[in-house]
Amino acid sequence: MEKMLVGCFLLVLGQILLLLPTEARERPRWRSISRGRHARTHPQTALLESSCENKRVDLVFIIDSSRSVNTHDYAKVKEFIVDILQFLDIGPDVTRVGLLQYGSTIKNEFSLKTFKRRSEVERAVKRMRHLSTGTMTGLAIQYALNIAFSEAEGARPLRENVLRVIMIVTDGRPQDSVAEVAAKARDTGILIFAIGVGQVDLNTLKAIGSEPHEDHVFLVANFSQMESLTSVFQNKLCTVHMCSILEHHCAHFCINTPGSYVCRCKQGYILNSDQTTCRIQDLCAAEDHGCEQLCVNVLGSFVCQCYSDFTLAEDGKRCVAVDYCASENHGCEHECVNADGSYFCRCPKGFALNPDKKTCTKIDVCASSHHGCQHECVNMGDSYSCHCLKGFTLNPDKKTCRKLDSCALGDHGCEHSCVSSEDSFVCQCFEGYILREDGKTCRRKDVCQTVNHGCEHICVNSDQSYICKCLEGFRLAEDRKRCRRKDVCKSTYHGCEHICVNRGNSYICKCSEGFVLAEDGRRCKRCTEGPIDLVFVIDGSKSLGEENFEIVKQFVTGIIDSLAVSPKAARVGLLQYSTQVRTEFTLRNFNSAKDMKKAVAHMKYIGKGSMTGLALKHMFERSFTQVEGARPLSTRVPRVAIVFTDGRAQDDVSEWASKAQANGITMYAVGVGKAIEEELQEIASEPTDKHLFYAEDFSTMGEISEKLKKGICEALEDSDGSQDSPAGELPKRGHQPTESEPVTINIRDLLSCSNFAVQHRYLFEEDNVSQSTQKLFHSTKSSGSPLEEKHDQCKCENLIMFQNLANEEVRKLTQRLEEMTQRMEALENRLRYR
Repeated sequence: MEKMLVGCFLLVLGQILLLLPTEARERPRWRSISRGRHARTHPQTALLESSCENKRVDLVFIIDSSRSVNTHDYAKVKEFIVDILQFLDIGPDVTRVGLLQYGSTIKNEFSLKTFKRRSEVERAVKRMRHLSTGTMTGLAIQYALNIAFSEAEGARPLRENVLRVIMIVTDGRPQDSVAEVAAKARDTGILIFAIGVGQVDLNTLKAIGSEPHEDHVFLVANFSQMESLTSVFQNKLCTVHMCSILEHHCAHFCINTPGSYVCRCKQGYILNSDQTTCRIQDLCAAEDHGCEQLCVNVLGSFVCQCYSDFTLAEDGKRCVAVDYCASENHGCEHECVNADGSYFCRCPKGFALNPDKKTCTKIDVCASSHHGCQHECVNMGDSYSCHCLKGFTLNPDKKTCRKLDSCALGDHGCEHSCVSSEDSFVCQCFEGYILREDGKTCRRKDVCQTVNHGCEHICVNSDQSYICKCLEGFRLAEDRKRCRRKDVCKSTYHGCEHICVNRGNSYICKCSEGFVLAEDGRRCKRCTEGPIDLVFVIDGSKSLGEENFEIVKQFVTGIIDSLAVSPKAARVGLLQYSTQVRTEFTLRNFNSAKDMKKAVAHMKYIGKGSMTGLALKHMFERSFTQVEGARPLSTRVPRVAIVFTDGRAQDDVSEWASKAQANGITMYAVGVGKAIEEELQEIASEPTDKHLFYAEDFSTMGEISEKLKKGICEALEDSDGSQDSPAGELPKRGHQPTESEPVTINIRDLLSCSNFAVQHRYLFEEDNVSQSTQKLFHSTKSSGSPLEEKHDQCKCENLIMFQNLANEEVRKLTQRLEEMTQRMEALENRLRYR
């Protein structure tokens, strides 16, 4: 009664405040929200929010960020959240706000302890990015229950009776279970508002939201109608919550209701008649507990127990007598039988128990001459039976025997049936079969040979009838007898300019090598024969698998087929990466597509981790150098990289992808399966809709290959054999020596690069500087050179070029030294054996 009076008083007080003049009330906190250049006025701006002043609430938004929510609707959700924030008194000691986004996974945008002012929360909401994945609503509620409302994340302790609220927005059916986890959240005192947009199942919303559903479950037709709920939630959230202002005396949980409250108990407890205290639920009092003998209550459940001399069965409900025979020392020779508090020994049928009451003796009934069997007596435990010899059968008196017919002997050999004939027999076959020449086995009657079947190609016997079949390359016509060709390409005007390929009852057009399919799907256009330096960066990680790796190799071969491979036209290199990066072949290794495809076919699968960033670094620093076959930047030959991956990288990809793009390398990103969209966007050049390709599985790799060929061809046609830097000029990378030019680097610049000097200090020690090295490292004195203009900068590109050239020369010298050593050893062996 006291609770109802207080509630009524507070509701009347709220109505009086609304009737007071504006200047007599507290200053309203609601303000209109600017949208672009014009301010939008909401219908709820007329409402005052004085009841939200000093309101202590822990509020967590749970936002559906699945792929079914488009960009426009996602913006509407963010506007709705910002509108809700306007009437909340946000601060560490009043209302705390957290927000989760969910799709296939959970993203914690900010927790209850993150922000202390409304402006900070608004800024974070406006910066949110769309996840565009699945719809794991139950997982999101579980995260909020276990983590978002933990004290570590900023939730205030339960003992402070701060209202806990979840506001969840969804537009689709959950891909997981929500009812059980939502009930757990509500049982802990969390108030859940469920907002459904569009074709959402209302029963699902009711399983999520708190009761009464008319106050906590809302369904609107589209995201634009969500703003109509703002004033509703202002009234809901700003209503006085009795649990936070009254001494409610609830033993476990206090649950707010409109104008009042109710007490709830933890799981395993029920509310006493005083409606405040709780007692353990007596589940044993229910008639369906199933315990055979005793039922004992435990917290939130019950267990079954048994009387003395009984033990609980495996089902946890029935009781079975204690098995005294389970002990190995009972001494029974054959069978041990449990009795009341003890056991006794028993013999099987045909045996008798000896005086020791443990061992048994076999009963030989046939040993007596009174059994009366004409042929054989067979002991049957404590009885016997008479048997006849082979070729005889027992008479009805069960003792004497009569002679069987020939078929009954069982050695006639007939495959189907045996028919007795005096002292002999004959074999017969079942209907639809005829006897073979051996007189015993049977074969099916050949219907195709006995009737005019009319089959144009092949007649096949089938039970008592037949069916017609066609030769390979043909199919059965509608009359089920004649055959017609399956080759649709030959039976219709397909319009394909190059090649027509049958696809069941339809067909597709394909192009010859060096051509790609035009937009009309029928004509073919030749990929430009202009020059291009192309490097494949292929994922060889464990997640790919041997079978899919073969599909990727076919994908690479298809791209190569569309290019005019030669030293003057297309040069192609390939890297395979896992936890390491392996150069399968460089831009200078092959001069023909045939040799290149052969190398791809023999490429071995690595099958370990996925260091995509390391592969991009290797590609940027080495694959497009002149040492590995790239043409100088001055030639303006387009540089293109095709990066393939099927999963998340184990390192950062953004740094080296950005460097490659900034230095004029056109980056294509191809992702399959579990590839991460954000990583693909970082890798791909702008615009990403022309440089990023994704497929859910490997079955559509052919489509991606065709799109990629078109993209490369169009890019080469647009570039007309040249490639511009992002700013429209060649990147300022300093002078790049060609393969025929001598490399001249000032030794002072080499020493200024600390890492290079430390790693190659042996090159600069006086005793170790050879004449060839001194010649290679002569300083230049020409005016205006980069080395003279910038003494404080290390010319890293020239140093890398020099290091690659030096490494190549060292490799050649090492190989020659090994050959000379082998020759010397062979010569010594010949001299030794003379």
